[in-house]
Amino acid sequence: MKFRDDIYIYEWANYFDNNCNSYYIGGGVQALIDPGLTRYLPDLLNQMANDGIKKKDIRYVINTHSHPDHFQGSELFDQEKVKIALHRKEMDFLKGVGGELYGLFGITIPQMQINMQLEDGRLELGDQTFRVISIPGHTPGHIGLYWPAKKVLFCGDVVFQQNVGRTDFPGGNGSLLKKSIVTLSDLDIDLLLPGHMGIIEGHDKIQDNFNIIIQNIFPYI
Repeated sequence: MKFRDDIYIYEWANYFDNNCNSYYIGGGVQALIDPGLTRYLPDLLNQMANDGIKKKDIRYVINTHSHPDHFQGSELFDQEKVKIALHRKEMDFLKGVGGELYGLFGITIPQMQINMQLEDGRLELGDQTFRVISIPGHTPGHIGLYWPAKKVLFCGDVVFQQNVGRTDFPGGNGSLLKKSIVTLSDLDIDLLLPGHMGIIEGHDKIQDNFNIIIQNIFPYI
């Protein structure tokens, strides 16, 4: 569904199976954020097609982290035509215990080349400038993708609506997660787009959400 400013939102609303929210930035960017599980990618692409977005229009697949429900569907893109992006630290994690997590869920680890290595800092996608922010805690190489011009943050599984990403999977770290959330709370954000649950719109509502998490959730992490 087109939301605004070339931002398309595809929320996962099936309570009987796990997958993630996916996002697409159109215009001159043409980036898909977190494609989700392989078995659900065809349905996602059908939803996008209904919005006039064809698979061939996708130039970048930006992964916030390597957990199966966010990353696995990346394998269905032609790596000669599409840039598949993951942070350098998350690439290392995926080669070790992060990859073993797939087996625990009975899921095949994607067999593909990550051909776009992300680093912290400025990132040019098409005609727009973004900022890659390391926010470990849910996984070691988890990133937030911040769009300063639109004050939009794609935050993956670090912060949700009055909740946070879990830290009990391999590579999770509660202390790092709290530091990451504090880092994000300092950003000027008008639209928070998390990996699960609903989006949060409006600077004040987003700051209230951070405050609720810091006051009520942090003591239990």
